[in-house]
Parts: sequence; structure tokens; C-alpha cells
Amino acid sequence: MNICVFLSAADLDDRYTRPAREFAELLGKGGHTLVWGGSDVGLMKVVADGVQEAGGRLVGVSVDFLAAKARPGADKMVIASDLAERKRLLLEKSDAVVIMVGGTGTLDEATEILELKKHGRTEKPVVLLNTAGFYDGLKEQFRRMEDEGFLPRPLTDLVFFAEEPVGALAYLEESQGIA
Repeated sequence: MNICVFLSAADLDDRYTRPAREFAELLGKGGHTLVWGGSDVGLMKVVADGVQEAGGRLVGVSVDFLAAKARPGADKMVIASDLAERKRLLLEKSDAVVIMVGGTGTLDEATEILELKKHGRTEKPVVLLNTAGFYDGLKEQFRRMEDEGFLPRPLTDLVFFAEEPVGALAYLEESQGIA
């Protein structure tokens, strides 16, 4: 399975890097391919290292203004002209999406895939990996959107919330008939 991971390129502490590395190792050992933003810095590097060291493949989609930070040695690297093209390519190249901790870029990517699912433009499984409760507030907001009628589909049709890496990958494999 080609699994797109949206996540931060920031250098983060162990409460975020440890679970990210654990997910990466599970992904690689499972024979899956990481599709990610292509950066060789911060949490993006941690995940790419973990996947590659565990035998998985790397497909990166960087963007012109970040090309200098693109990971050398990826199995495939594409340089998009802008962020919109990057998101489109990341989603085109993936069978499923995992949203890890991140900032505004990650949130933008997350809401894009959820909007596509909301309108039936994709049925790819989406997992929000809620490491260290990072997305508790967002989860609460999504539930409010659902409760107050802002979502035309049940929240459970749009996204699966996982608290641990093993649960995230198990959900994806099950949804694709792999488990």
C-alpha cells in the first residue's frame, strides 16, 4: 500500500518522534511505501529514516521552494511547482492517508483530504494519529461540526482517530483487505 503521511518538518521532542518512528518501522516492515513531503529534516526525516531502515520504499513530493531540503536517496522524488500541486500529487500517489502532528501546512493537507471525502471525491481511508493528545481539540471541533449539522456524512466515514501507531496501520490494512 502507498501510504501518504502528512506531518511536520520541525525538529520535535521524543513524545512526537518516538511514535512517528514506531509507525514508520511498522510501515516499512509491512512492505508499504511512504508517500510524503520529501523533506530530509525534522519529523519528516525521522519517518523517512524509519521506513527506509525497515525495508520500505520512499516516494517524496517536494516543492520548488523547499527542493534544497529534499531527501537524497528516496526511491522517487518529484518536485512540484507549488503547494497546491504538491497536495494533488501526494494524494494521487497514495492509497491511504495518515495525518501526524504538524503545523498549519499539515492542517491544510488534512482538511483538504477530509473535504474531498466529505464530497465523495475520494474514498481513501484517512487516519488522524493523535500522538500525545495533540489533536484532542481538533477531534472535539470535528465532533461539534458533526453534532451541529456541518458534516453531510458521519465523522466516522471521514476519518479514523488512532491513539497509537499500531492502531493506525491496523486500520489502514484492514480497510484495504490486507489484515
